[in-house]
Amino acid sequence: MPHQPHGQHGQHGQHGQHQAPPDPSGYGQQQPLYPEPSPPSLGEGVRAFATGTMSPEDFQGIFHNSRVYCPRGDTPGFLALHSTQQPVIPMFSTLKELRAYAGKESRYFVITGAEVLDLLPSGYGFVLDIEGDHRVVFDAKAVTEMVDFAMHRMYG
Repeated sequence: MPHQPHGQHGQHGQHGQHQAPPDPSGYGQQQPLYPEPSPPSLGEGVRAFATGTMSPEDFQGIFHNSRVYCPRGDTPGFLALHSTQQPVIPMFSTLKELRAYAGKESRYFVITGAEVLDLLPSGYGFVLDIEGDHRVVFDAKAVTEMVDFAMHRMYG
């Protein structure tokens, strides 16, 4: 049996590093037989909500945790469209949707749906995927209801 120099352990020869012995219980080693399905993306949620195949509550759950792409100007904050009955802010479920609307070189920022609800100015609504096949518009009243729903969900 070859002699290992003092201070080296195992095959790696790294001083002070030890590999943990295998876990005899096997806990954490096996994959579940039926893995949890991944939640729909925001884009899928927009399509399902727009076509009536998803409830408002389920959509809000997806929106709350999703990334939302927002066009930006030279100053911080949302860009609003004022050519509508109420001012709305265009937002997008994917960068591809944003680029279809604002062009390849457009500037943008990314926030979560929860942050949208927290930061959206009072009296403003938003439109998701304005150029998409399944555009969804939330007026200021709907935004207030979304905020109330989120608060009730978080704090009871």
